[in-house]
Amino acid sequence: TGLGRGLDALLPVDRPQVGYALLPVERIAPNPQQPRSHFDDSALAELAGSIAEVGVLQPIVVRPAGPEGGYVLVAGERRLRAAVLAGLDEIPAVIRAESGVDANLSEALIENLQRSDLGPLEEAAAFTQLLEDYGMTHEQVASRVGKSRSAVTNTVRLLQLPPAIQGMVERGELAAGHARALLAVDDEAYAVHIAQRAVAEGWSVRRIEEAVKARSVQPPRATAPTVRPAAVIELEKRLAERLQARVRIDYKGRGGRLVVRFGSIDELERIYRGFLG
Repeated sequence: TGLGRGLDALLPVDRPQVGYALLPVERIAPNPQQPRSHFDDSALAELAGSIAEVGVLQPIVVRPAGPEGGYVLVAGERRLRAAVLAGLDEIPAVIRAESGVDANLSEALIENLQRSDLGPLEEAAAFTQLLEDYGMTHEQVASRVGKSRSAVTNTVRLLQLPPAIQGMVERGELAAGHARALLAVDDEAYAVHIAQRAVAEGWSVRRIEEAVKARSVQPPRATAPTVRPAAVIELEKRLAERLQARVRIDYKGRGGRLVVRFGSIDELERIYRGFLG
């Protein structure tokens, strides 16, 4: 699909490439120009679990470090950290020749983002790669591609939608603005149901928002009152008369409880004598 093209589809095909290799993680140095210093621990742990199960699906990008040997990371620090956390000794890497390749790749990606007629999900994937692989902030991405920060943030959030809804957006059945209105829905099945109705009935964004709001403020379903058997009610009356006290029998089909209320120790003693007959 178009969404699967990712970074490679937006970069020049003639960029220099030394090759592809499995590199020891200890030979890869972090990029000193990487402005991103904080990585969410829980997100890294989740990615590490995925890597431990299925491996690194997208190789990192490195360049030779120079005469001293080794490599400098260009793109993919999050994947590298997660691979180390997963206990991998080696990681798949694409080796580029130019020492300034990290800047060149990000510049080429930004240039094509400015020029290409990308779908909203392709744009979201490209923004995410600039954010994660190149350590740019939402404000920096927005400034470079000529969009507002909120536009970049809202576009990236599309990747949080359920796959079925992403498919509708990718096929052009559901507009990005309509899809974003569904981000507030926690129930994936309900979100997909609303998306399908919106497509079938031509709903506006406002109509989707109303459906989402109606779901969130829906009152709890009333429970049907419990119907007590007539025999239980009759026994309750007879006990109350015999004991001269307030009696309640809660019957639940196979058992229950008998509640006898009293107001003083003297009344309790009288009820006790009533039980003894």
